[in-house]
Amino acid sequence: MASNDNENSASVQASGWQQCQALSSDDNARLRCFDNWSAQQAPTPSHPPEGSLVSLPGVDKTQPTLPAPSTRPIILTIETPPVSHCKDLQFSELSRFWELELGSDCGTFGIRGFRPISLSVIGSDSVNTQPTSSNPANNATQAVPYRNTETRMSLSVRTKIAQGLLTQTEPLKRDSLWFGYSQQSNWQIFSGDLSRPFRTTDHEPELIYIYPADAPLPGGWRLRYGGLSLNHQSNGQPLPFSRSWNRSILMAGMEKGQAFQVQGKLWYRLPEPASSDDNPDIANLIGRAEVAGFWNIDAQNTLGLTLRHALRAHANGSVKLEWLQKLGSSGVQGSQSGLRLHTQLFSGYGDSLIDYNRRRTVLSLGLSLVDW
Repeated sequence: MASNDNENSASVQASGWQQCQALSSDDNARLRCFDNWSAQQAPTPSHPPEGSLVSLPGVDKTQPTLPAPSTRPIILTIETPPVSHCKDLQFSELSRFWELELGSDCGTFGIRGFRPISLSVIGSDSVNTQPTSSNPANNATQAVPYRNTETRMSLSVRTKIAQGLLTQTEPLKRDSLWFGYSQQSNWQIFSGDLSRPFRTTDHEPELIYIYPADAPLPGGWRLRYGGLSLNHQSNGQPLPFSRSWNRSILMAGMEKGQAFQVQGKLWYRLPEPASSDDNPDIANLIGRAEVAGFWNIDAQNTLGLTLRHALRAHANGSVKLEWLQKLGSSGVQGSQSGLRLHTQLFSGYGDSLIDYNRRRTVLSLGLSLVDW
């Protein structure tokens, strides 16, 4: 039987399937013949299996073939990165304001708010119609009939001009150097008979260095920063209305959660020649130190209290009580509206430079833009 199978296989190779069909008298032999013929018809692979070596002229035989590129479409998904900048509410208010940390950093040379930018109507118990000073050269020679009610406009901006000066070894902290400018104008808008003049405008450029801190204090408070400022304030007027002084200011800030913050300042007036000193006794009246505290009652309302004191036996200085109520929404994720309804009550010396030696009580109501 084995010799017959060999003969059938040879004949299949010679004649193909016709030979198998001719074996009609032996079904088993015919079935084996077709099986042999079918095995001989298996095609030789035209493409080598994936990863096998290719043997083609001019091709490096050691390189495996690459899988055929997929024809499925590639879908790109672009996601907004997590919020992390000086408007990110996960950081504390002082951290955002002074950009004390890596996550609350907004870089240098951006324009930011400083003190509130305000437009308000004020009423006072008196108005300085004939400014005087302890320097006789700064005494006005005649009075001007100003009204007790006027409009006040305040502008205040700042920019960070350098950072990372002393915190290179602390990657999560950011010390910073800022330049700030503030301006306050009292406009006699209701004095039509006087052609509605600006009664006074104060200018205040300032250079501020802030060093971040995170030191625990009693009662759940945290010390958040210390700083040093060089401050100039003047009204830019000629004699006899000129008023100005220069100060070096030490400062620090602490907070308790998101609800409370306290900031303190202690300053030293830089000396000037007596002959050109517009206001020799200004530190004894406006003060030599300031403490400002703020309470965020809720997301809409903030109360503030600011005390200034001369640090001398005479209790000169001032007290300022204010209420800020949030208006509107910024519409930006991770941010909030900076517009506030601003009510303020001030009593003491230094409501403006021209009033440095005049005690006034002033009530103001208006709109303020804070830390925009």
